[in-house]
Amino acid sequence: MSTNTHFAPCDTNASAVLTKVNDGIITAVNRCELPERDHPYSYLMPGFVDGHVHVESSMMNPYEFARIAATHGTIGVIADPHEIANVMGVEGVEYMITIGKKSAINFLFGAPSCVPSCGGDIETSGATLDADDIERLMERDDIGFLGEMMNYVGVLNDDPQVMAKINAALRHGKPVDGHAPGVVGDDRRRYAAAGISTDHECATLEEGRSCIKEGMKVIIREGSAAKDYELLKPLIDESPESVMFCTDDCHPDDLVRGHIDAIVKRAIIDGFDLWNILQAACVNPQEHYHCNWGLLQPGDPATFLIVENLGAHFRIRNTVVNGEKVFSYNYSSSSIHTYLNTLKELIPFMADFPNNFKAKPITVADIHMDLRGGDTAHVIRVTDGSLYTGHDEIELSGNPLIDSHYPWREVQKIVVYNRYESDARPIVGLIRGFNISGGAMAATVAHDCHNIVAVGDDEELIVKAINRVIEMRGGQVVVSKDEMLDLPLPIAGLMAPLGAHEIAYRGQMNNDMVKELGCTMKSPFITMAFMCLPVIPELKITDKHLWDGLNMKPVD
Repeated sequence: MSTNTHFAPCDTNASAVLTKVNDGIITAVNRCELPERDHPYSYLMPGFVDGHVHVESSMMNPYEFARIAATHGTIGVIADPHEIANVMGVEGVEYMITIGKKSAINFLFGAPSCVPSCGGDIETSGATLDADDIERLMERDDIGFLGEMMNYVGVLNDDPQVMAKINAALRHGKPVDGHAPGVVGDDRRRYAAAGISTDHECATLEEGRSCIKEGMKVIIREGSAAKDYELLKPLIDESPESVMFCTDDCHPDDLVRGHIDAIVKRAIIDGFDLWNILQAACVNPQEHYHCNWGLLQPGDPATFLIVENLGAHFRIRNTVVNGEKVFSYNYSSSSIHTYLNTLKELIPFMADFPNNFKAKPITVADIHMDLRGGDTAHVIRVTDGSLYTGHDEIELSGNPLIDSHYPWREVQKIVVYNRYESDARPIVGLIRGFNISGGAMAATVAHDCHNIVAVGDDEELIVKAINRVIEMRGGQVVVSKDEMLDLPLPIAGLMAPLGAHEIAYRGQMNNDMVKELGCTMKSPFITMAFMCLPVIPELKITDKHLWDGLNMKPVD
């Protein structure tokens, strides 16, 4: 953007703030008289920052994520590439950084701290990042922080590898993100004392206040799966200097509708102080993560929003990043031209999608379960809207998958299949709560190792769904006796080389078909993805075990 000026009304009717921009830098911010004009004045404000997000959860590459986020006034994200790192290690992190640099908004990527999230005796990931890997990543200028330290037990027990990763970040002056649900009191003090400065897993006001008491920042999460805003919102006015906003996992259908702007609007409606809200949404993330992305000060990058009003229904007219208008509510031919040129730059990265996929097709015999009367069955019990599961231990009087006299018709098969080894065998379990009848669903989005997971009531259809996922080298599939829908995710089995609205549409079609098969869950694919996460109780399944998440051991 060449030399230009913008007006931002202040709190009087007689003057305004005149912002001068030259070559992408704000050169002056001066008070001046309001010009005469008939239509309402626009406001300038700093852009929104997502304080913690896994871009991969949107199923979009960083470029497409940025294009959509910019329409909601997001000018930067603090991105933990934890998901792709579990698939591809450092190579996956470098892919995200490379595409991020070509994107419309700012990305600050971190070094994932827990790859894999559990040990190799529990589940199989596509890569491992040890303390030496983290040390090398921390030396890089394009790595800004250590990603969420999920192994809070390791922190509290002074695990040597865990502490070496944390200390590597601290030596390089880079923040360490936390992940310690339910930790309060002395354990929270010890967790913070280890050098961990944020947490986005606080689900109660007590946890949030405990974090702030120990000098940590609370990142209030309102994502697609986990929603904590309602319980934590008093912190916005209580401790505005210690709060940020994030989405953590933002799925495509949600991202096309809103991002951090949706949290900001909700907080305005709830009556919180506007300046406290903007401090949490715009200022605190930049200061905490040492980002110079622009806060409307002389010498800052010309990165800001132009909005129509500052009320609960504000509308973003323009998003400007480093002096370039990356979003306008009235797109011009020049912005389309810029978009096409950037797509040309991305073509080399689209010719050969980065992936880690060695699984071979399976047969019905590979997932057969010999269930007989008198056997003891362990059944995963799913509750819609919760990542936690129950553990039903039942003595069988017959085969629950086929015997009509069973009181709960909904018992089905769940299969997890290691995609990183060509000679692996599927692990098969029982699950209740999906209520699929005459069909199956399968996907490679399966936290955190992202092996293939499938649920269904028909062995042949389960196999068909899994083999289609293998054929696509990753994705989502739904099958019935008469129909199949899919969404290929060839970028690491997590992301699609498609536009955001196309991804959202096809994902919604898949969800709708699962519901037509009898499932009443709001987001069946999201729920299925978390059935493989062994660190969340009570009963889960990995590519190696049926796993007791309370006692952290395999189920016999």
